[in-house]
Amino acid sequence: MSSETRSNGDGLQSGVVGKQKLLNDTIYLAPYNPAWPAMFSELAGRVRDALSKQALLLEHVGSTSVQGLSAKPIIDMLLIVADSSQETTYLAPLKARGFALRRREPEWFEHRLLKSTDIKANLHVFSTECPEIDRMLTFRDWLRANPEDRLLYEDAKRKLAAQTWRFVQDYADAKTEIIEEILGRARRGAGTGGAE
Repeated sequence: MSSETRSNGDGLQSGVVGKQKLLNDTIYLAPYNPAWPAMFSELAGRVRDALSKQALLLEHVGSTSVQGLSAKPIIDMLLIVADSSQETTYLAPLKARGFALRRREPEWFEHRLLKSTDIKANLHVFSTECPEIDRMLTFRDWLRANPEDRLLYEDAKRKLAAQTWRFVQDYADAKTEIIEEILGRARRGAGTGGAE
């Protein structure tokens, strides 16, 4: 859900650790699964066990965190640490709990992406004060509270998912326009103390 496109123009993403997986297909969106929050809880327990107080914030984000919203069946997690560029402080304990580093993006808020090796999950690691934290949480909370925008977002996702994408990230980048539109309403709504 970035405001910046992070591909290099050929669909290859910067900072990929290991081989980039081609999709060349449509995107599968699963109907909302009530088991997704429990899957997040299991994964969150592993992260907390691994990092203890180093995990300053750990949240379920993305479409699987919004009840009733269809999604790629991958749990997205937001982890905040003191400094995400200091990988030695958190990577080894997370690896021991079943998370593998898949993307390193120093030019984009020092973002690190880890994937679970058993449950399908993305662990997004950012530093404190990163503006992406507010974006992700504001978007999630707005969709949870506003069924009209939730349906609008789902409709846009379904239309995009039906197209063929070279890489999954290309699909994610294509959602930027609708995300920004909804975030604009969310920020105006938050400024007035409620939904529009």
